[in-house]
Amino acid sequence: MVLDVVYWNADPILFSLGPIAVRWYGLMFAIGFTVGYLIVEKMFRHEGAPERWLGILLAYLVVATIVGARLGHVFFYEWDYYSKHLGEIPKIWNGGLASHGGTIALMIALFLFSWFVTHKPASWVYDKVVIPIALVGGLIRLGNLMNSEIYGGPTDLPWGFVFVRNGETAPMHPTQIYEALCYFLLFGLLMWMYWKKNAQERPWLITGIFFIGIFLPRFLIEYVKNVQVDSEYAMIAKYGMNIGQMLSIPFILLGVFLVIWAMTHPKVPFTFPNRFPDEPAKKKK
Repeated sequence: MVLDVVYWNADPILFSLGPIAVRWYGLMFAIGFTVGYLIVEKMFRHEGAPERWLGILLAYLVVATIVGARLGHVFFYEWDYYSKHLGEIPKIWNGGLASHGGTIALMIALFLFSWFVTHKPASWVYDKVVIPIALVGGLIRLGNLMNSEIYGGPTDLPWGFVFVRNGETAPMHPTQIYEALCYFLLFGLLMWMYWKKNAQERPWLITGIFFIGIFLPRFLIEYVKNVQVDSEYAMIAKYGMNIGQMLSIPFILLGVFLVIWAMTHPKVPFTFPNRFPDEPAKKKK
């Protein structure tokens, strides 16, 4: 069967319990963080890191992601509005999170975690945490799809989506799906690099691939995505790029730099005890 067009009218709310509404977006967020925690837990055990670091790391990541993504949206996209309505800034339930802001906050949080908690080079935690972040990014884009938001312009391709809930009548690029597929593929690649190729023995290599794999597709997909705020029209007319693309360029360049740095420096061999320090060593059979 050949696709013609997809009429999309999904309800953003999965179910309600009285005044409490459980939304698909929040569920995707929660699933991503839960699975991500389990992945990093396995990595910590694999490399013999203290189990107690996990809870501390999770707190750093949750706070950084929410605060950074919110402030990124406020300052990068709609400062003209929020500068006059400061009381609206904390109301994240009304929408408005920016991945670039979340990324910057995560970078700062991971450096602080390395400085105050692990006392290891920052690359040690970066090269682990970025792997499930790719998965979280894909799940969040599926949440955007369920919200019928952040989609592209008109298309005559057979997989175009008509976002009925927003009053659209023409098929649009489902850019949420484009990005989600890219991020899921990146997640698979990074998992393969870590578990099959021991890429963590080249500090910053996994992180560099992550930055390229997240922000290069984002840069390209923005060409078919609708503008997020009206101020982007003037920016596109002047520079040929929107806010998301301009913010992506530094991360792409950083990723290229980290890959080159990692491949031109010697490996750092790790030992893999496959247990937390407070676990008894496994008896050899």
